[in-house]
Amino acid sequence: MHRTFLQLGALFGLLSVALGAMGAHALRDRLTPQDLTTFETAARYQMYHALALLAVALLAGRVEDKRVFAAGWCFVAGVLVFSGSLYALALTGVKALGAITPLGGVAFMAGWGLLALASGAGAHRAQPHADTKHD
Repeated sequence: MHRTFLQLGALFGLLSVALGAMGAHALRDRLTPQDLTTFETAARYQMYHALALLAVALLAGRVEDKRVFAAGWCFVAGVLVFSGSLYALALTGVKALGAITPLGGVAFMAGWGLLALASGAGAHRAQPHADTKHD
């Protein structure tokens, strides 16, 4: 499953850069300054959590704790709900979309909290698989 987090982290990172560039160039003259700031916030938090997913992918193979995987899924949910609702809010102007944004923020916080717990004293290193090459 750590490959899934690696793939999602890379995809979210790619999309964050693309959407950030779109906001900075193509949408600059089409959005209000406030909507542009909202769009940029979505892209920024998407990138932060794309990087967090890459960290989860690395940790998942080294730490034997289900909380690492749970943190990864919280980050995925957070990107989809937090950043997704902010993108939609900025592009459509439908203010009601802002009501779900905090749910994505809670998912982000839950993910960070789970990572903190997984890194605690009770965390166990995963044993290398027999088929894993070590250089």
